[in-house]
Amino acid sequence: QVQLVESGGGLVQAGGSLRLSCAASGRTFIRYHMGWFRQAPGKEREFVGAISWSGGTNYADSVKGRFTISRDNAKNTVYLQMNTLKPEDTAIYYCAVDTGWGLPPSESLSEYDYWGQGTQVTVSS
Repeated sequence: QVQLVESGGGLVQAGGSLRLSCAASGRTFIRYHMGWFRQAPGKEREFVGAISWSGGTNYADSVKGRFTISRDNAKNTVYLQMNTLKPEDTAIYYCAVDTGWGLPPSESLSEYDYWGQGTQVTVSS
């Protein structure tokens, strides 16, 4: 079992930055891919980006060049640095664990086994 707790969300003006954190506990964090997803009101949950157990990253086109994912295995924590935020980035952001071994980490929600409770990010125009 893996427990995930996101933090760092809030209200920011367009063009600003936020850093989200996702702290994991339970099973061995270092072995797993970690993903970030988001869900805006009235929309389906969508892939934002992911980081593999070895540190490789992949991103959705909508955030590429603005968002960066990193991980600190000593702290069992993964981060989502969000720069140049836009109003359309407003959503609840979730982190998730993919216990599979395929590379790159999956962009599909169904491949992720454990989810956090989410943290709200609101970007004002």
